[in-house]
Amino acid sequence: MRPPDSPDPLDSLLDAWPDAARSIADLTPKVWRRIAQLEAQPAPESASLWGRVDAWLSRPASAVLFVTSCALLGLFLAAVRVDRDQRAHSAQLIQSYVQLIDPLLKPATDAKSS
Repeated sequence: MRPPDSPDPLDSLLDAWPDAARSIADLTPKVWRRIAQLEAQPAPESASLWGRVDAWLSRPASAVLFVTSCALLGLFLAAVRVDRDQRAHSAQLIQSYVQLIDPLLKPATDAKSS
């Protein structure tokens, strides 16, 4: 423990506390005034495409919409690919089955060309 007559290092900070509280009270209106000024300024027309995209995606609703759209597009493209692969596989199975039943039958591609 410290002797009671030694100065506490926090005393100077506590003495400055009322000044800090006053400066914070003065700071709040200044901050809101600057925010209002920045919001009131029109966006420059020469803003780049990436700047506009960034501003649009910085809003949570837009970001959620974008992510959802990307997920749905990915699911759709996967379904299209699976469907195409299944059709090709089914055609191959049908061709194999026809060849198994009648080995002398010409393949459908040769029959169309003659």
